[in-house]
Amino acid sequence: MALCRAMGAGQEELLLPLVRAVCAQLAGQLKEGAAPEDCGPAFPLAAAMTAMDRLAGMSGGAGEAASFTAGDLTIRQASGTRADSLSRQAQGLLAPWLADAGFVFQGVPG
Repeated sequence: MALCRAMGAGQEELLLPLVRAVCAQLAGQLKEGAAPEDCGPAFPLAAAMTAMDRLAGMSGGAGEAASFTAGDLTIRQASGTRADSLSRQAQGLLAPWLADAGFVFQGVPG
């Protein structure tokens, strides 16, 4: 929670249940036999980053313009760039402790 607040989290009433849910989700993605404590500071930081991603998704980017036009110039913000970046970074932090979630060849004769 303190890390989320340091990252500028708003919506205080959502923060505690969201952080708890994110921690449970990330703990469920760890390799068999790995615990959040085994990840050191990477686990709480990844949880805070993921929670911030979820908060940004809940607010729908309120207050941020998706595009801006002035004369012939148009600037468009790619959807979800900040949140996607936070999620990818969080997964990267925990990569050494995460169970395989992608496609894996196992025992393929050949």
